[in-house]
Amino acid sequence: MCIHSLMRLCFSSIVASVVQKLLLNFVRRPQIPSNGSHPVFSDDGGPGVLQRVGSAAANFVLLPYYTFNYFVSASAEGATSQLADNSLLVLLILIHYRKCISMNESIPTDSVYMSDSNTNVKDAPAFHENPYCKALNNAKDIQFDHADVEGNAQNGPVVRLSFASLFDALGTCLKDESSVLLLYSLVHGNCDFQEYVLVRTDLDTLLMPILEMLYNASRKTSNQIYMLLIILLILSQDSTFNASVHKLVLPSVPWYQERLMHQTSLGSLMVVVLIRTIKYNLSKLRDVYLHTNCLAILANMGPHAHRLSAYASQRLVSLFDMLSRKYAKLAELKNDKALKVTSDQMEADIISDDTSTELHIYTDFLRIVLEIINAILTYALPRNPEVVYAVLHRQEVFQPFKNHPRFNELLENIYTVLDFFNSRMDMQQLDGEWSVDKVLELINKNCRSWRGEGMKVRLVL
Repeated sequence: MCIHSLMRLCFSSIVASVVQKLLLNFVRRPQIPSNGSHPVFSDDGGPGVLQRVGSAAANFVLLPYYTFNYFVSASAEGATSQLADNSLLVLLILIHYRKCISMNESIPTDSVYMSDSNTNVKDAPAFHENPYCKALNNAKDIQFDHADVEGNAQNGPVVRLSFASLFDALGTCLKDESSVLLLYSLVHGNCDFQEYVLVRTDLDTLLMPILEMLYNASRKTSNQIYMLLIILLILSQDSTFNASVHKLVLPSVPWYQERLMHQTSLGSLMVVVLIRTIKYNLSKLRDVYLHTNCLAILANMGPHAHRLSAYASQRLVSLFDMLSRKYAKLAELKNDKALKVTSDQMEADIISDDTSTELHIYTDFLRIVLEIINAILTYALPRNPEVVYAVLHRQEVFQPFKNHPRFNELLENIYTVLDFFNSRMDMQQLDGEWSVDKVLELINKNCRSWRGEGMKVRLVL
């Protein structure tokens, strides 16, 4: 073995040990020993811990240390978990540090990271591969057979720890944004941990803190909201996850203040909170991409909806109504400006372009919401009588778009469902007015005989 290979192996071993120890500190949350001292820099002139690992490793490790020292205060507040919190901050700095490759530098292509896969390779900024990030992404569950893990470790030592303990620690600490960033880093980069999360039956351990933070979106920055939504978006791409969240029933949701929520599914709560986030964004942040992420999560969940609650179903139809009213105002504004003659034609053109762009955005939003409702009615109607009731109850909101060239094909299935259940109600001989319970009874009865005749199957988003 040549000296370079030996040095790489030693460095890989050091990196794996550092990542594993920092993760274990976060998971176990040990107290700092009052009589223990392991200085990074020695006070007596002797070598500190990092100096002793060798100059090659120390140079790489010490660079993020200065950044870490800038962020971490010496406050004694929360001292019982200070070591765990500081270990997490160090880990995040290490795994997210990227060193750009200079134009004159030549390194192997397998050690290059491109910042954007959609950018031309010649134009894309290139970075050195981060060994700490790689170690975290390749971390394995300690429950796996040790021989299997070592057999797959082609690029050096592997970080091994209990995914169960890591999962529980994340669930306990997710109200802290650094823990959210660690969860994102794991589900985005570590396929094994992502798969572990997806097969857990207690997904509420992670999702409830995330949903509570989204519920309190007014206290978060847009970047923090993005991070939470991206985690949900990654998880919602898996059909097992989408099925599991609808089967998990929550006895209560203490932090939801608008109404009492008893015995509601985790999936229904997700729908309600995501729609609430969309409405908050519409009134305050007005961020197009935040809207898109929320709707993408709902679209992923749509075909797998199971016993969606009455409240979630009503919120979904109300979302379409809210977006349609905004769309109608923009369309009216555009028409008014087209008819109005102004002395400053250039200014008029700019305003008209802005209105057209916003109108196009809301057209896309409406189409996605219609796709979501379509997916539920096409693939999961018998399991979602409350969605059928909500669509029947507010069927007038769809009427203005029935013959619209951008929406008519999306409304065909919705009107097939409306025609089916409206005809069943017309056939029913009823003394007095229809009550909610009687309508739901009729819907449940006819859901069992629903065969989906006349429905056009569309590709799932």
